Amino acid sequence: MSTAIEITATLCFALAVLHTFSVSIFARLAHRGGPHAGVWHLLAEVEVVFGAWAFVLLVAIAALADVPTAVKYLDGSNFTEALFVFAIMVVAASRPVLELARLLLYGVVRLIPVRRELGMFFLIMALVPLAGSFITEPAAMTLAAILLRDAYFRALGNARFKYLTLGVLFVNISIGGVLTAYAAPPVLMVATAFGWDTPHMLVHFGHRAAAAVLFNAVVLTWLCRRDVLAAAAATRPARQDANETDAGSGNTGRPPVPVWIMAVHLAFLAGVVLGAHHPPVFLGLLMLFIGFCSAYKRYQGRLLIKEGLLVGFFLAGLVVLGGLQQWWLQDLLGGLSPQVLYWGTAALTALTDNAALTYLGSLVHGTSEAWRTMLVAGAVTGGGLTVIANAPNPAGFALLKGYFPDESISAGKLLLAALAPTLVAAGAFLLF
Repeated sequence: MSTAIEITATLCFALAVLHTFSVSIFARLAHRGGPHAGVWHLLAEVEVVFGAWAFVLLVAIAALADVPTAVKYLDGSNFTEALFVFAIMVVAASRPVLELARLLLYGVVRLIPVRRELGMFFLIMALVPLAGSFITEPAAMTLAAILLRDAYFRALGNARFKYLTLGVLFVNISIGGVLTAYAAPPVLMVATAFGWDTPHMLVHFGHRAAAAVLFNAVVLTWLCRRDVLAAAAATRPARQDANETDAGSGNTGRPPVPVWIMAVHLAFLAGVVLGAHHPPVFLGLLMLFIGFCSAYKRYQGRLLIKEGLLVGFFLAGLVVLGGLQQWWLQDLLGGLSPQVLYWGTAALTALTDNAALTYLGSLVHGTSEAWRTMLVAGAVTGGGLTVIANAPNPAGFALLKGYFPDESISAGKLLLAALAPTLVAAGAFLLF
């Protein structure tokens, strides 16, 4: 039987989800000005939503029980994922890493028999999400979002293009990380419990995910070819001076990044990825990384520490609110057949973090291999529908929201834009 605290937690969670879908309304109120514009602006920040409602929940727990109970619950929550996303965002968005990513993409695009401008857009939407299986999904999201921001979103005001691109990006990142057993948060949560390793993921999920990612990227590139070419024409003068461009902040006049600096940054990125389960390891590496960047600041851009902290705050709030939803989610998932579970998980993912769903599913005893496969497949399929559906989504949201109307991304429009690529992913997982 559910307790008052659990019911209160579910109410706070529902209000947070509703708040997430309403941020564009608060953004419009903020742009009108007035004495309360600052409050409306704060309420329009998606990264603040779940953290704020998590604070409300902790106050409620203290009122319903006592302060030590609220503190004990907070101490018992696992914030490793939130801390890791913060760390990987800062490292992956550094200028040397971005320059290395661009060089690699420029090399690959020469092998594609299409116009270079279209080929580059296709690679950002396909190759970078699939690379998330190796560098982790948050790192892939950070790289893809900044590359899209600098090459396309800054140059174009077409909101339709931006929503279509964001919808496909979120879906492709969610399914592109399942080629390995450590890169996608919903897979990571169950890999040990289910006995799944990277060969298992590659055989049972990899080819399906890769097919969907490539199909989504091809269709999007064809649909948006005029916008892509227009953005390329608008940014061509800037690309001619790319060696003098600060990839992290858009400033010019900086020297080219030496190869050895790129190599050191890549080593830091690899170290953070390998230490993803151990906060003292990756946070220690992050401190050393910040020191290294300070020592060689002429080769650096602005580190995304503020953006990373906001995304980490969002995910930490999601952990606090989601940790008390087990009382209704676990029984609901356990009573579903594999096929119904797939669609149910994909739908529920739009309303909660997909890693939380797979974790709760791993606690259900006596499940079949088909049931487990459908649980994870449904969770990653629905991971692009909303900003809260997949842990890397807030990173992309934070980096790109300033280039949408009213500097806010409509949750409803994002949902509509992600529906078609989500159905493509569903077809790949169910039919292949």
